[in-house]
Amino acid sequence: MDLYEHQAKDLFDVHGVAVPLGAVADTAEEAASVAAGIGGPVVVKAQVKTGGRGKAGGVKLAVDPTDAQAKAGAILGMDIKGHTVHRVLVVEASQIAEEYYFSFLLDRSNRTFLAMASAEGGMEIEQLAVERPEALAKVPIDAIAGVDKAKAAEIVAEAKLPAEVADQAADVIVKLWETFVSEDATLVEVNPLVRTAGGEVVALDGKVTLDENAAFRHPGHADLVDQRTEDPLEAKAKAKDLNYVKLDGQVGIIGNGAGLVMSTLDVVAYAGENHGGVKPANFLDIGGGASADVMAAGLDVILGDPDVKSVFVNVFGGITACDAVANGIVEALKILGFSATKPLVVRLDGNNVEEGRRILNEANHPLITQVDTMDNAADKAAELAAAGA
Repeated sequence: MDLYEHQAKDLFDVHGVAVPLGAVADTAEEAASVAAGIGGPVVVKAQVKTGGRGKAGGVKLAVDPTDAQAKAGAILGMDIKGHTVHRVLVVEASQIAEEYYFSFLLDRSNRTFLAMASAEGGMEIEQLAVERPEALAKVPIDAIAGVDKAKAAEIVAEAKLPAEVADQAADVIVKLWETFVSEDATLVEVNPLVRTAGGEVVALDGKVTLDENAAFRHPGHADLVDQRTEDPLEAKAKAKDLNYVKLDGQVGIIGNGAGLVMSTLDVVAYAGENHGGVKPANFLDIGGGASADVMAAGLDVILGDPDVKSVFVNVFGGITACDAVANGIVEALKILGFSATKPLVVRLDGNNVEEGRRILNEANHPLITQVDTMDNAADKAAELAAAGA
């Protein structure tokens, strides 16, 4: 789960990282009130989960509360890369002497954690990594050893941060590591991390991504979800404990196992090129336990998507055999009743496949079409989606 800037800074503050004084506002009037409480110039910042806010006009300096109200009024309701601004963060303006970059992230390719730091912050880090990779230090972090003051000092030295801020920066890095670990984050990023004119090292911006697989350890993280921007189908799937991601296509996908589902997305996208360019409508992994209730929950979510014109159920029987999956599909359609109206293409393979296919054949449900191979099933699902469009 990606957090808004103000939420990331709240976590930083809890873990002792210095952040500018400020608060969020839902209206222009609230922004003026926050600015009055701060006193002096403030910065009004759009709260959206995307980059490029400044270039889009979503970050503005305001000299007083009246100006803050006007600036907030101009930002609220803006569309920034498809994200509507519902809230602004009003923070005290900082006198910046220098800008740096810092992040901890999960390095999946090397199966470890990674610290990235640079004495050149404030710009797009991707651009810096391409144009001047030597300016971006990348320091692997041992998950067991973690980051203590000595490791933080090593990171500071690798990043070539100025000597006058080295000790402060190392302290901040240790606290950011505490944030990363204790909050079960996969990303903690500060850009820019600044030295103010007064010599203080402050996190001027913040980006945090939390690992939703660890949500059971953090009941409070549920309060960080913005119901106004959450996709209703994804919210419904989450309530049913389904691993679902909404996409922009027309073929609903159900599979067991993330690898199989990802492969199914590719095969459907390829097949769709021959049927008017139809695409996968979602990622949905029902895991190993494809019971009737789980299958019904998955179908309920997918069939509730008005963009879906057909559904491709692609299951490889393993621990859960194909006959159990077939029974689950039949029972799921009984549970859903008349709400199930879109064609299902079912491909079963693996453990007990013949029995599974027999069960579906005997059920003789008008919505079900069985296809033996993955490629042919994807083609059929794409064909039906195109016909229903």
